[in-house]
Amino acid sequence: MTSSSEPRPDDPVAPAVDPLDAWSYDLPRARIATRPPARREDARLMVVPRDGGPSSHRGIVDLPSLLQPDDVLVVMERPGDLLVGNDSRVMPARLRARRETGGAVEVMLLGAGPGPVPCLLRPARRLKVGETLTVAEEASVEIVALPGEDGLATVRVSPDPWSVMAAHGEMPLPPYMERAADDEDRRRYQTVFAGPLGSVAAPTAGLHLTDPLLDALDARGVAFQTVTLHVGIGTFRPLRDEDLARGRLHTERWAIGETTADAVRRTRAEGGRVIAVGTTACRTLESAARLDSDGVVRAGSGVTDLFLRPDDPLLAVDGLLTNFHLPRSSLMMLVAAFVGRERLLEAYADAVARDYRFYSYGDAMLSV
Repeated sequence: MTSSSEPRPDDPVAPAVDPLDAWSYDLPRARIATRPPARREDARLMVVPRDGGPSSHRGIVDLPSLLQPDDVLVVMERPGDLLVGNDSRVMPARLRARRETGGAVEVMLLGAGPGPVPCLLRPARRLKVGETLTVAEEASVEIVALPGEDGLATVRVSPDPWSVMAAHGEMPLPPYMERAADDEDRRRYQTVFAGPLGSVAAPTAGLHLTDPLLDALDARGVAFQTVTLHVGIGTFRPLRDEDLARGRLHTERWAIGETTADAVRRTRAEGGRVIAVGTTACRTLESAARLDSDGVVRAGSGVTDLFLRPDDPLLAVDGLLTNFHLPRSSLMMLVAAFVGRERLLEAYADAVARDYRFYSYGDAMLSV
């Protein structure tokens, strides 16, 4: 006899619950920014306080007064804040190549070493190992290995990756922009403080900052330093159930210099706030802090697969300046480590209703 609590063959099967559904939101296509604003400093800024206070709507030009208000500046009630940006420079990594048959192939380089480098090939179905793709009269790409389970192929670029990218590469705009990069993107899909070359996507929160704005912040006692995290292929891949189960993400290389590490330690010791400019700067600082037994940021370099989510402790960062991110993404979960999931989704719904611009060339959100 079958127990009443046991399912019978004709009982309906409950649909599987997708944990990523909790990170979905509705975004009209018109809210996706496919072009940068006329000026970097034209971006809007939603302020979502970490203490649960009401959100407000400002502009990126208001950062100096938001981080060091007039009353604080006058009576010096607290030390100055520290902004930390990611200075990784975006590689013009997308190459347009052709097969001997004339077929077009897009090659997305993911490295630029002296030997074979990893890449994405599209389409890859009919390509063969040893085949040479022509980029220009003096530039070519030889296929060393076809895509494996991870989707990555390996190629040898002639005469070398750096010169070919410099002469013929396009900025690797995200697929949702649905357009090819142009000369404007060479300038605008890059921060004004970009340094070491190595990313295949921009650290987009830093795109809003300009030299005059950084000078205005400095004049009010808000310092600025940089770390380096080279944004990798993981930025193009959707979050997977196995990522959630492992609690780890794709790996990316990072580095922190002595000057930045000293500034972070000094700011926190004096009671100031460390504010990451973007999720990549946040991931770098938090990764470094987790390497120290006391949770202190020290100079160094390494590879991180840190996956920050709601309720995860923040050891080094007190606030976050970031853009509005894709639904069902690890980036949304990182932001929720500052404000919580429900508050974040409320903020996103408000941003949609108020016609904020989303994603890489879009507007920004500040949580302190």
